[in-house]
Amino acid sequence: MLRERLAELVSRASGGELAAADVLASDRSLPALGVTSLVYLRLIDAIEVEFGCDVDLDGPFLDTLDGLAGHLADRLADAPGGRAGDR
Repeated sequence: MLRERLAELVSRASGGELAAADVLASDRSLPALGVTSLVYLRLIDAIEVEFGCDVDLDGPFLDTLDGLAGHLADRLADAPGGRAGDR
């Protein structure tokens, strides 16, 4: 569920240039799919608003959807009233 939601946010942050289904199906890194620094900024902003947690802009987890989902799941699990079930 978390991966799917993040793929939707990637698609929205890219202005629709990347389809959520393509992001989910790919084993390529997000930059290899065409995620630019501007898309990353939009994506991080959307994640922080939706999930209410800060995301580090230079973490190595940002390179892949799975890395981002894992990092976010850990952040949510550590938060008060954590949402570990979203993994």
